[in-house]
Amino acid sequence: MPRNRRFTCLLALLLGIVLAAPVLAQQPVQEFQAYEDALARGERHANYWQYGWAGVYATSLAVNAYQASEASDRDDRYDARVGVVKSALALGGTLMDRQPHPQAYRELRDGDQDIDRARRLMQSVADEERRRRSLEARLGSLAVNMASGLLIGVGDGRGRDGAINFATGMLISELQLQTQPRQATVAINRFQPARVSVGDMHLKGEYALLVTPNQVGVALRY
Repeated sequence: MPRNRRFTCLLALLLGIVLAAPVLAQQPVQEFQAYEDALARGERHANYWQYGWAGVYATSLAVNAYQASEASDRDDRYDARVGVVKSALALGGTLMDRQPHPQAYRELRDGDQDIDRARRLMQSVADEERRRRSLEARLGSLAVNMASGLLIGVGDGRGRDGAINFATGMLISELQLQTQPRQATVAINRFQPARVSVGDMHLKGEYALLVTPNQVGVALRY
């Protein structure tokens, strides 16, 4: 390599290091703030999700309980009794199976701003978000809705009504799953591969645009 070219590359590398130093120094702080903001939004979303769906199932339970004894049609009373069991199970599950975001947000705030610990915490929450949308998470609602459909379709001899009950229950269960918070998954997936070349030197890493309530910045990992 000619001497002038080597000097130019070395000068560009030193200049890049000098300019990047403030950004790299702030990167863990910005990344931590981005994770904190993501979990704060996840906590709000989790609370809205839990109380909202609990309200839906509580209302459904009350309506079905009334219809189970007061409906004029015998089939409606039978369907309502099945609905009472389904709504009670769904309400109990929604209230007891809490989302991970509120607890994770408290742990993050009470910690010492260790970025490695924050990354591990975010990864665990993201893993839980994926688990709650997995096939395994659908097995419980599948069993309950299938049982209710069979009770109506086979046990009461109304196949069409049983199929509608099953399909409606599965649709509502899927909607409940899909409206769960996923802020942690979004936060850890915002980092994209980056490759920087200075002459014959090639650096590989990741970058992310971090937007917090107080500032906008770029986070670098290398």
